Amino acid sequence: MPTFTAFTKTAGKAPAEALGVALEDLWPEPTGVGVFEIEDGSGLWEVGAYFTEAPDEIALALLARAHDAPDFVISELPETDWVAKVRRDLAPVEAGRFFVYGSHDADRLPEGRVGLLIEAAMAFGTGHHGTTLGCLTAFDRLLSDGRRFGNVADIGCGTAVLAMAAAKLSEEPVHASDIDEVAVEVAQSNVAANGLAGRVICLEAAGFDHPVLHEKAPFDLVFANILKGPLVALAPDMARHVAPGGHAILSGILTPQADEVVEVYTRAGFNLLDRQEIVDWTTLTFTRIDENQE
Repeated sequence: MPTFTAFTKTAGKAPAEALGVALEDLWPEPTGVGVFEIEDGSGLWEVGAYFTEAPDEIALALLARAHDAPDFVISELPETDWVAKVRRDLAPVEAGRFFVYGSHDADRLPEGRVGLLIEAAMAFGTGHHGTTLGCLTAFDRLLSDGRRFGNVADIGCGTAVLAMAAAKLSEEPVHASDIDEVAVEVAQSNVAANGLAGRVICLEAAGFDHPVLHEKAPFDLVFANILKGPLVALAPDMARHVAPGGHAILSGILTPQADEVVEVYTRAGFNLLDRQEIVDWTTLTFTRIDENQE
C-alpha cells in the first residue's frame, strides 16, 4: 500500500495546531497528522499528514492559504518494511562500557560489556541519536572517574535506555518517568525484556511531578534527555531534586542552545562538569553545588 506525505510550516504554535485540526477533516482523510516545533530557534512549526491515498492537492493548497502557510510539499513514499530496514541500518551502538543492541544482534554482545536491549521497532531512544549516545557516554565517564550512584532518576525516559543503564550498575531501583503514556508502555516493555522488572520503576509524570519522585528525592543522578525549552523550565525543580554534590546529565540540546542551558543551570546552583558535542547535539553534565563544602 503506497504512503503519501504532505508537509508545510507555520510561524507559531497556534496556527500550526489550527492547521493540524483542519487537516483531519480532509477527504481522503489522512491516517495521521503531526504538529511539531522545529528546534532551531526559528519559531517555526512543521505540520504534516500521512495518507494511504493520493491527497487532494487543491484542498491542501486552499488550507495552506487559509492558514497563511506555504504550499504543502507532497511526496509518495515507496513501500517499505520499516522494521526490517531499521534492523539492517541500526547496527549496535557502543558507548564506553555500554552496548545497545536489538534482539537480532544478541549474538554480538561482547563479553564484559553492559548490554541494553532495545527492539528495532522502537522509534526513539535506540542509542543511535546523538543525545542518547551523549548521555550514555557522559554516564560512562562519571563511572570511569570513580563516581557511583545509588538513587537515580530518568526524566523524559522514552525507551528507558538510560534508566536501564543505571539499573544494571546499581543495587537500588531506578525511577523513570515520561509525560507520554505510550512512552511509559514502551519503557515498561524494554525493562521486562532486559530482565529489570522491579529494578526500573516506570511512572507517567511531567518532569518530577509525581509523589513517588518527591518521596525518593534527592537523587544522586538525574538524566533528562528532552529538549531545550523543557530543560530550562525544569531547572528550579532539578535543583530541588538533585542532592548537593549530585549530578545531572542533560541532553536534547542543539549545540547553539547549549550556552543558554548552561547559564540557566548555573543560576540554579549547578556547576558545569563536562560538555560533549555529537553532530548537532550537545550533552551537558552538571554537579549540584554543595554549599556546606564551599
